[in-house]
Amino acid sequence: MNIYLSKEPVMTTSKNNEELYVLIFKTNIELEDDLKLISTYLEKENNVINWNVDREDIDRVLRVESNCDDTGKIIKTINEAGFFCEELN
Repeated sequence: MNIYLSKEPVMTTSKNNEELYVLIFKTNIELEDDLKLISTYLEKENNVINWNVDREDIDRVLRVESNCDDTGKIIKTINEAGFFCEELN
């Protein structure tokens, strides 16, 4: 498995040799209810494999593991849910 963190490749291996992108975003996601709402939006995204939000970080960092590098789509999805979202470099 190839892992990309903020588009910088980090090489690793997996059983199926697939590429994995780790996309990092600054958000304003704070509450448990916010996570539930975000979940309903991200579950609809076929390319999202896993995601989490560090609500204790000042930037409320959203980390998305995806099989494609489509940061614009993730930002649009989070914005449609009613939250601020921008890519962190």
